[in-house]
Amino acid sequence: MRPRGIVVIAVVVALEATALLVAAVWYGTQLLTGAPVLSFWGALFTLCLLLAFSVWLFAVARFLLRGFRWPRAGALVAQIFVLTIGFPTLTGGYPLAGLTMLVPAVTAIVLLFDKRVIAFASRAAGAPPAL
Repeated sequence: MRPRGIVVIAVVVALEATALLVAAVWYGTQLLTGAPVLSFWGALFTLCLLLAFSVWLFAVARFLLRGFRWPRAGALVAQIFVLTIGFPTLTGGYPLAGLTMLVPAVTAIVLLFDKRVIAFASRAAGAPPAL
């Protein structure tokens, strides 16, 4: 039985992946329309990073729902990154944007350490759940 916490974490991570994908599409259209950049190759690298991180987060969300162990660490790292962006956003004069980032990230972090989530997401590749 899949705990609700794992579903909440997966939804948070999938929404973050979607936000990165939307940012990548916007960034790519800006590059194609000739927006000024200091370095074209640097901008292209940034676009590739946005796309790669988005794909990685979608994989984390999917494999969390399937009960694998490794996505817990990936989800935690992603939430810590969100905290490092969300807190300065909150204190820098954009409280709504900051709270929009911080509340789901903190919720996901708390749920990642829930006993039911740990018990469910404990399967190694090709093995049945460990607990």
